[in-house]
Amino acid sequence: MTNLPENLKYAQSHEWVIVEDDNLVRVGITDFAQDQLGDLVYVQLPEMGRKVSENEQCAVVESVKTASDLFSPVSGEIVATNLLLTSEPELINDQPYTTWIFCIKADNLSGLDTLMTADAYKEYIA
Repeated sequence: MTNLPENLKYAQSHEWVIVEDDNLVRVGITDFAQDQLGDLVYVQLPEMGRKVSENEQCAVVESVKTASDLFSPVSGEIVATNLLLTSEPELINDQPYTTWIFCIKADNLSGLDTLMTADAYKEYIA
């Protein structure tokens, strides 16, 4: 868990974020989060086209232990969801930093200013 990708930003709620072209924000959950949750058995993806606000609950991951809400790091519109996760939620356990859950077309990126760097997130979870 100490090998956190430096190119990602991290939320206190354990989502990772990467910003792509045209204010597209791709979101997944961290290795720490998937490890704490255990084997994932279900992912409730957000609705395509849904407008979300910064820090709004918009998806859920369920494991054999518990369910955990996922939050939007920015305000915008859900423009993509990883449909593979409806049949293979364990992909998140296997590859947490390459398995994204949803993408948001951000209204603006100012919400990302509050997210942590990899080093700050390492300290946060220590």
